[in-house]
Amino acid sequence: MNNKGCAFLETVRSACLAADSPSPPSWRMYNAVFQILQDSSSLELTMASLHLLMELGKQYPRAYLTDSGSGQALVAVKEAWSPFHLRSDVGCGEIGGNNRHLDHLFDSSRFSSLIEDMVETANDTDANNGIEHIKNMVLLEYLVSTLEADFVPRQIAYKESLDWVIFRESLLQMLLVSRKVAFKSLVKNCISFLLNQYNQGVEDGISSKEGSAKSAPDLESSLAIISFEFERKALASVQKLFTMVMNLDLIRKEADTMGLTSRADGCRNPILDVILDELTYNISYLSPFLLIFVEWKWKLEIILQYFSKYCGKPAVRTRRSDNSQHDLTLENVLTLFSTAATTKAIVKKMSSEVVQLLLANAYQVCLHLECDSSKDSDTTKKIGATLLQISESFVSAFHNMRKINPDMQLSPFEKEALFTAASMARTLSMVAYFVRDILLVPVSSVSSKQTFRKVRRIIKEQRSCLAPEIDDAIFCRKD
Repeated sequence: MNNKGCAFLETVRSACLAADSPSPPSWRMYNAVFQILQDSSSLELTMASLHLLMELGKQYPRAYLTDSGSGQALVAVKEAWSPFHLRSDVGCGEIGGNNRHLDHLFDSSRFSSLIEDMVETANDTDANNGIEHIKNMVLLEYLVSTLEADFVPRQIAYKESLDWVIFRESLLQMLLVSRKVAFKSLVKNCISFLLNQYNQGVEDGISSKEGSAKSAPDLESSLAIISFEFERKALASVQKLFTMVMNLDLIRKEADTMGLTSRADGCRNPILDVILDELTYNISYLSPFLLIFVEWKWKLEIILQYFSKYCGKPAVRTRRSDNSQHDLTLENVLTLFSTAATTKAIVKKMSSEVVQLLLANAYQVCLHLECDSSKDSDTTKKIGATLLQISESFVSAFHNMRKINPDMQLSPFEKEALFTAASMARTLSMVAYFVRDILLVPVSSVSSKQTFRKVRRIIKEQRSCLAPEIDDAIFCRKD
């Protein structure tokens, strides 16, 4: 059976990808390859079918952009094959004339069940369930990549046209608008999967240090080694899914304010609200979730909205009104800790441990963005201040927390963040004074040239810490 499956996959590849004049696969061919992905007992055949489907998706995309006179226009190939069955109006003739050919496709309910199954089998040590878990993770990787390939060109086209219909017809919107999906349960299962992977990583780290206590067969388990790589990819897939839904919610909110949506677009809570509820009511989830969730823009948004639940004024939210908490920045949050009195009030509401954790993770986001040449302007606005100002305010916040609680304990991660902030504040403050003195004195004078060169030598070792504008002022300026 494996030989027949491999031969069939190679035939499809030759006809649709490698031929001199390749032609797109028929729905029957797509269905057969997708069924091999799901039903094969061979991991080799499963991976071969995955790679073939990925290549076919790139060669024959369901949605893509073309250049038009006014910019980029979206082309959506509605008759293109998809692993999802999200419409009731798909003609039987397109799929082979019989509804039984839909059984292996994914509707909203089956997609939710897939993630639920992944959570249940994540910690199962049974070999058969281990293989099934790997197959589920491979399936998730393919399904999320399909959603992403459909979503990204629509997102680009929407920015130019502001046409909500572009997203109304997206696979992701149709997946989530279905009554077959319990959205909160879907998000909670995704969070559980993320946390399971974090806990598994911690356990693996402990096990590696105690390797002598394990038998050689356990250490050399090929299934465990293979599973680790697939878990890493599944982790990235879940984070991609979260990011796409967050972006969809942001676009949906904008369309709401412009009156472009209707009841047909469905009604559900934004994913950020569901995540925040989970992290608020299960405090033990907060630290591992923030450590494992590395989509920096949305990580900062989660932190700011967490603070807004306790520190922001309640807003009256209507369908076509903006949220008054939308403009909350990290700078605003840090001002809440500018005095011991205000710090005490916030800590009383949230607990010192939660505040420390949120601030340390927020500062981590700032450092990442400072080193990211492609930083998002919206995220920079969410920070609201320079790295020097944030570093100083961060240190001040922890100083005030220490004032009200001399016995405050810091985790290694929080200690590292505080040490980095203190070092940055000191270094950037010194550099700022140097730059100010340099720019105030005419460079044409002999003394200013000597001063300029001296300062350049002093701070050259600290160049990696400089903000781009300071770096340009010092190192790109002509003597």
